[in-house]
Amino acid sequence: MSQMGARALALAGESATGILNYYYKDVVVAPYVDSHTIRVNIGHLLRSVSFVTATPESAIQIYAGEVTGFTDIAPIAVLGTRQKASFRLDAAQNIVGPVTGKAFTIRWTGPNAVMTFSQPGSSAKYRYGQMQMKVVKGAIEVTNSLSLHDEYLWGISEISSAWPAAALEAQVIAARSYALSKISTIKPSCDCHVYSHIADQNFVGYSKEIEPKIGQLWKAAVNRTHIDTATSLAILAAGKPIQAYYSSSSGGATQTTLDAWGQATSYTQSVPDPAGLDPKLNPRFAQWKASATQELVKKAFLLPDVVTLEIVSRNSAGAVTYIKGTSSSGSTKLLRGDTFRSRVKIPSPYFQLALP
Repeated sequence: MSQMGARALALAGESATGILNYYYKDVVVAPYVDSHTIRVNIGHLLRSVSFVTATPESAIQIYAGEVTGFTDIAPIAVLGTRQKASFRLDAAQNIVGPVTGKAFTIRWTGPNAVMTFSQPGSSAKYRYGQMQMKVVKGAIEVTNSLSLHDEYLWGISEISSAWPAAALEAQVIAARSYALSKISTIKPSCDCHVYSHIADQNFVGYSKEIEPKIGQLWKAAVNRTHIDTATSLAILAAGKPIQAYYSSSSGGATQTTLDAWGQATSYTQSVPDPAGLDPKLNPRFAQWKASATQELVKKAFLLPDVVTLEIVSRNSAGAVTYIKGTSSSGSTKLLRGDTFRSRVKIPSPYFQLALP
């Protein structure tokens, strides 16, 4: 699904179901049980973290190991309002702070308690679920476990909450379907079902819900897609939730997964996406220019240097499928367009090469 395209269709009066059926092939939008607890990685490969709650009459509780559900085990540490719990990884691969160990569960209690989780360079607010902090492969991994049905989706920040209602609902249903497709496997690398960023979906916790003026519009859109307390609308193919890929926009037509990554899925298709080329709807990416350093390009191709680039092929949507790099010694390598785009940090595989 193209998010800009979904917005354009919503502005034209299309429903959320209509939008989803336009972008995904041979699917139905139907009720599906979503009463799962999802584990979201919110801190990856860290050396230091901190937790604090500023909510009046609230507290942070720290438990040894992993605790789930109701427990009569006492916490090993309790910190009151505005008492920061700071942790770091020591040379012996222990998490050191108010307590020391390899794994902890973090909970916060009190009337409407909100906790701020901070890592180097960023922080975000969380209201729901609990957190796990573990040493995994020599680094600290922090996850937020919470209800997929509502709490997780309330924190998804993929589009503006001010967009038309049908576009919001289409995004909710796509995000839920993607999460449901991932719920059966914990990834060892992150101790999670999904990452909280572009590797999966952008999840910012309570920070999405409390956006000034518009945060409640997103929450309301999530709630409108519920059927009951344990069932919500999802995109289904052969009775199962699809891994509902989406992006901000395209170069005029969407791609299939076969085109993008070389692996076909039955429910992706290439369809016209003119909104991606409309500078009024898509001012950032209807047209764009970007450059990449020689260092990035040679690393992308795993060559000592790259003196020429050649677009070898495009798919029917117009995206680059293969690009060739040639070194000064005459060595050549092929890369998929999406691999090249990712490695050299340009916005899209829909590009032309510009001569210097």
